[in-house]
Amino acid sequence: MTTSFLLVLASTSAYRRELLERLGRPFETARPDVDETPRPGETPASLAGRLARAKARAVSLQRPDAWVIGSDQVADLDGQPLGKPGTHAATVAQLRAMAGRQVHFHTGVALAHAGDCRAASLDLTRVHFRPLSDQEIARYVDAERPYDCAGGFKSEGLGIALFDAIDTRDPTALIGLPLIATAKLLREAGLALP
Repeated sequence: MTTSFLLVLASTSAYRRELLERLGRPFETARPDVDETPRPGETPASLAGRLARAKARAVSLQRPDAWVIGSDQVADLDGQPLGKPGTHAATVAQLRAMAGRQVHFHTGVALAHAGDCRAASLDLTRVHFRPLSDQEIARYVDAERPYDCAGGFKSEGLGIALFDAIDTRDPTALIGLPLIATAKLLREAGLALP
């Protein structure tokens, strides 16, 4: 086991950066140049896994000396992917569609080195949204403005009040980077972690 090797997070997401910092190892960040358009017939789970691997590979080709972590999350409502809403109106519409429903969140993580994806994992988190009135949705969106979050909420913030329950193996997965799986991939690659 080695205590140091160059580690790069293939993401400029502040959420993923903050999560990876929890592992206590230095790392750099890089923006992956990856087309995130779903392929025809691609399931949300397949999309999340493919994008995590593609992001890790893309940055790894630019940084062949580094071990690169790629991650992606896709919200799944009745088999249809929900992305980052981007606008106020789209966020309200997503939350309205999810109110009173169970939504699956697929979070993929991959580890690449020298342009080769060495390992990957896919987490499934089930979120049970409570029934939400239009006024509750509006108050939430105005308060937190979660336009850059898959599903249109921040579970690590006020968004937790939108749920009846969360079923997960890894509570960090819903924020955007499943740390249990990430730590396992890094240990298997030879990085010493506690």
